[in-house]
Amino acid sequence: MKKIGLLVLLSLLVCCKTNEKEESKVELAFKINAQLGEGAFWNYKSEELYWVDIEGKKLHIFSPKTEENKTIEMPSRIGTVVPANKENSAVVALEDGIYIVNTNTNELTLLSDVESDVTENRFNDGKCDPNGNLWVGSMHLPQTHPKANLYKIDGSGNANKMLGNITISNGIVWTSDKKTMYYIDTPTGQIKAFDFDNKKNTITNERVAVTIDPKDGFPDGMTIDENDMLWVGMWNGNAVANYNPNTGKLIKKIKVPAHNVTSCAFGGKNLDVLYITTASLDMTDEEHKKFPLAGSVFKVQLKEKGVKGSFFNSPNFKTAQLN
Repeated sequence: MKKIGLLVLLSLLVCCKTNEKEESKVELAFKINAQLGEGAFWNYKSEELYWVDIEGKKLHIFSPKTEENKTIEMPSRIGTVVPANKENSAVVALEDGIYIVNTNTNELTLLSDVESDVTENRFNDGKCDPNGNLWVGSMHLPQTHPKANLYKIDGSGNANKMLGNITISNGIVWTSDKKTMYYIDTPTGQIKAFDFDNKKNTITNERVAVTIDPKDGFPDGMTIDENDMLWVGMWNGNAVANYNPNTGKLIKKIKVPAHNVTSCAFGGKNLDVLYITTASLDMTDEEHKKFPLAGSVFKVQLKEKGVKGSFFNSPNFKTAQLN
């Protein structure tokens, strides 16, 4: 009886452990055939998901309440978007620079023309630090050499180069204590950690926090939860991967019905719904048949909760308005 009791107990423990690792069910949030969905950001004030279609040259604002998706056409490829602290305003990264967009009138105003003369690069992902500065990186269009950079841009349009030798600048987040910044240069297959000086808005002490197993895909856009755990969209990986940056270990993966998963953001009233963007590019005919919803926005209810993303701090500035 004792042996049987022990076996039952072990069985229950294994069962409980298995249940803990069971994946939450991913659902379709908004059906759309985006070419390269990216840049997920939850506007906690308006309770809307801001996201972009880079190759489609579109800024999207999705309302889960109404299930409506507002689209603003951009004049060139758009790498990322972050709402600004001014109402009906957001900062966007276009191919030739950083702009402020009025989300009511769709009017664009140039903030910084950094890298406008570098034709082999375009801007890609970016987010704001705890003080509202935009950290945005460029990527090498041929994706063959580390010729891109990571910049910090303040509300007056002053641009400072923070990192060089980048190939595809991607996910970037900050911990809740404002002391650590995590950053991804996709082809490296790593998530780097930096000490962040919240007073000077600078980074030091570069180190590797996570090394991605190639079989899991390539790390793309990234978000962070209230426990400072990382959630990463996996290009060519069919999933969002959840990592512990303190140990470098994979906690779990959430399978997504898309081959290329690009970014994610915690949203919803309680910040416990993970919204996920995907791409319909770089897929074989077989993959298109297997993942017909690729390019759509997905969501999954989680027990984990995210944090409020930092808005862009844009004081009054004078720039030439685009015609």
